[in-house]
Amino acid sequence: MIVNYYSLEECAEAIGTVVVIDVLRAFTCTAFALGGGVASIFLVGEVAEAFALREQMPDALLMGEVKSQRVPGFDFSNSPAEIDGVDLRGRRMIQRTSNGTQGMVRSVQAETILAGSFCCAEATVEFIRRQDPSTLSFVITGYGPGGRGDEDVALADYVHARLRGETPDPEPYLERVRNSVMGQRFPDPNWPDFPPADLPCCTALDRFNFAMPVVRQDGRLVMTAV
Repeated sequence: MIVNYYSLEECAEAIGTVVVIDVLRAFTCTAFALGGGVASIFLVGEVAEAFALREQMPDALLMGEVKSQRVPGFDFSNSPAEIDGVDLRGRRMIQRTSNGTQGMVRSVQAETILAGSFCCAEATVEFIRRQDPSTLSFVITGYGPGGRGDEDVALADYVHARLRGETPDPEPYLERVRNSVMGQRFPDPNWPDFPPADLPCCTALDRFNFAMPVVRQDGRLVMTAV
């Protein structure tokens, strides 16, 4: 298996089975939403697209952010703790984020595509094993200068190790999430859009036993729990 890592800017080149990673926090949010019973999540690139899609699906809930801030008119922000415990059985959601959904929209060459977060890590490993792809591509959506995105690289490294048959201690990988540039914002009161309760959600290893593949339906990107 050939394994490649791509940034958000490079992911249009990603091929094979593509794992788009956004640990802090888009795809932790989708995991908690699906864990709460959401039937499907529609992923979009723009806020206007999210509102337009809800006009077609009035029952759908909107979730996401712009530059980490809650979007006026959205039902949920980019906070897994806000979703945790909410009864969402049978609902549909529409998600727009600044990194995670952008990676999904831009990964146009993927043969198979799925979202990655630590709370679905082992299920993601098993999904990839069943696929047995010749090429595996990780999209590190948080990548940026100054060490940004190491929380996403940590998950890619962990999943890659598990695919090699290793049984690594997960704690050093989870500590990379906590110590990452973005991870350090959660305990800091100067960042009110990063509630401290989100960080334990984002490091809740294997809390859910499903992977989060995304398929195209009528030109739309749709995520479900598998």
